[in-house]
Amino acid sequence: MILGKIIGRVTPTEFSFKVEKETKKFEYVQVYHKVYDYVLCQIIELERTSDESIAKCKTIGYKDKEGKVKLIRIPFDIGSEVLEAEDEFIKKIIKLEDEKKGAFIGKLEGRNIKVFLDLNNLLTKHCAVLAKSGAGKSYTVGVLVEEILEKRIPLLIIDPHGEYQKMRFENSEAVEELKKLGLKPQSYSLKEYGDSEINEGVSPLKLSKNMTNAELVHLLPTKLSSTQMGVIYSALKNMDCLDFNELLLELENDESAAKWSVINMIEYLNNLDIFSDSPTSYNELVSSGNCSVINIKGMTPEVQEIIVYKICKDLFELRKKNEVPPFFLVVEEAHNFCPERSFGEAKSSKIMRTIASEGRKFGLGLCVISQRPARVDKSVLSQCTTQIIMKVTNPNDLKAIGNSVEGITSESETEIRNLPIGTSLVSGVVDIPLFVNIRPRKSMHGGEAIDILSEKRDVKKDLETFEKRDLLPLIKPRTSVKDLQLMSDKEINVKIKLVPSAVIECSDKEGEFNILLELINGSVIVDKEKFVTKKIPDVTSLSRDEVVILKKAFAKQTITDEEAKNLVKKRYLNNDKTLSNNYIFSKLRKHSHYDKPKFLSIEYDEKLEPVLSEETIRKKLSNIANLKNFKECFVVKYEIS
Repeated sequence: MILGKIIGRVTPTEFSFKVEKETKKFEYVQVYHKVYDYVLCQIIELERTSDESIAKCKTIGYKDKEGKVKLIRIPFDIGSEVLEAEDEFIKKIIKLEDEKKGAFIGKLEGRNIKVFLDLNNLLTKHCAVLAKSGAGKSYTVGVLVEEILEKRIPLLIIDPHGEYQKMRFENSEAVEELKKLGLKPQSYSLKEYGDSEINEGVSPLKLSKNMTNAELVHLLPTKLSSTQMGVIYSALKNMDCLDFNELLLELENDESAAKWSVINMIEYLNNLDIFSDSPTSYNELVSSGNCSVINIKGMTPEVQEIIVYKICKDLFELRKKNEVPPFFLVVEEAHNFCPERSFGEAKSSKIMRTIASEGRKFGLGLCVISQRPARVDKSVLSQCTTQIIMKVTNPNDLKAIGNSVEGITSESETEIRNLPIGTSLVSGVVDIPLFVNIRPRKSMHGGEAIDILSEKRDVKKDLETFEKRDLLPLIKPRTSVKDLQLMSDKEINVKIKLVPSAVIECSDKEGEFNILLELINGSVIVDKEKFVTKKIPDVTSLSRDEVVILKKAFAKQTITDEEAKNLVKKRYLNNDKTLSNNYIFSKLRKHSHYDKPKFLSIEYDEKLEPVLSEETIRKKLSNIANLKNFKECFVVKYEIS
């Protein structure tokens, strides 16, 4: 069908024609060229005045004798007829159908042409799926995952929201839609790994303790000073292989005062309970035809970063040595694991950048998924040759997409704002972005939002139940009530008491650290398992002579009975004139605490109210450290009878 004839200024890449038959923006057209035969083009803009309609077009190319698609070098003749492109001609030029090597993701918008992504390309040149929340990112990635599993390519998915577990079930709601495409509902076998206490049914995920000294230092919660670095490397040089308990013993023997903060950091890593001498096998995680999902839903961001870093780092090294097969890595919420540098640095940032730049050499494909493209590391995003973009409205995100995606024009950017759910802009298949209607999933989708309206009664009931429970910021012992009862030789009654406390971020000359302080007496909780506390000395209540005597006791110098009398009475000294264990006389950072409160519901017997305010605590600590942040919580205390 003839749509019109070329008018005005013509270049080898662009031209305009006067519209004589109805057409639409982004429609494919073909124009005869006396040198190159028919050439495929696309309408990129339509303008209408009271007198006429003008269509602006961009040249896509023609196929030469060798079968390669090339751009023309001689402009079309003015007056050349512009025809609506035939499906067969579009297929011939763009090469969208390759069922043996490709992944069928959907159909070209407005055409009955299936679009296949080259899986070999995906595995070697990476992929990004970008869209605002609720625009269909996870659904589209699910389609891609189904196609990859069909080709038996090993797959590893980092899943922060537990969205992929439903792939085990068929999509029974899309039987008719799938039938039209020659497909049918299908379930897929996958294995989930994670914390079984948070997510039921997952296999326990344990990371290898086998790591270099530099890796260990990198995983610590805060940056080490040069003194602390010396302490930890001095302890590590005496060890053949890393063992947290052995390392803690080595650190205890060190004479440096800086050892205490290092000890607390090592204890923090050890207490995460994710490292093991018998880790999850990487050959189990990555094997032909298998899909492994790392379900990190419910874990703290810090733990998520450590898990992503360690797994990606180890698998990248194993892939370089050819000890695991080539595989495809899918990372959901990529802005959390490889953030743009202006938004901070995650533990996993460096390895993600390395995989993006070097993974293709070793057969490690990467797919990053994000709802905030502007927050994803530019060096990672720019390495993704294939980009699937759905509706994005944030100006910063649109700018980031425009800077990283080849072939995106200002017209395309405008269109991205208006994309309906289910339609995506796919770049990297050919030189120009394609609008593709994503096909229905064969397996069930697990990323749906809760439909409050359709489940009004249930939600109301849930809210009533929820209001009856307290959702509180808690720090709990690792030992549960059940553990205590099992460990006891006799029958015991365990009372749960909630003690008002605060996680306080402090700083001193050596750097930043956290302490856990209860808000009844203002004591530091030094052992949350047994709820052991130590008081902070109130130096302002002591005379100058008493402070001097305390310093002599700290230095283990001789003190007379007369000198010690008042301090024994005030319980700063024991009867034998040694320092009381009830007080903290060393540096406060020696009792650093790295657990963060989690909002949980809990059945308790008693909840105490705070006695001391933030202002009182600030005054109390002002002579010892600078208080930077104050976060109230409750510490769970077990009382056994």
